[in-house]
Amino acid sequence: MKIPLNKNLFWFLKENAELDLDNPATMEMYVQQVLSRGRTEDVKILLANVDLNQLRLIFSKIKQFLAGEVKAFWEDFFADH
Repeated sequence: MKIPLNKNLFWFLKENAELDLDNPATMEMYVQQVLSRGRTEDVKILLANVDLNQLRLIFSKIKQFLAGEVKAFWEDFFADH
């Protein structure tokens, strides 16, 4: 699945680029950016486009790169879901 680029989250990518969420590396980058820098709207889009089990798996891979407060928030979220 391809989604349009949000320049607030992905300022470092080319203008008019799309994110191919079928690519595992791109999906991990997308999740990391949204969890660490996203706004409420960005998180809602993430949750609508990524299966919760897939999100949990990706989180387990990237959590070491997240700020402590962000990591703790999402660990609590996954504990409740």
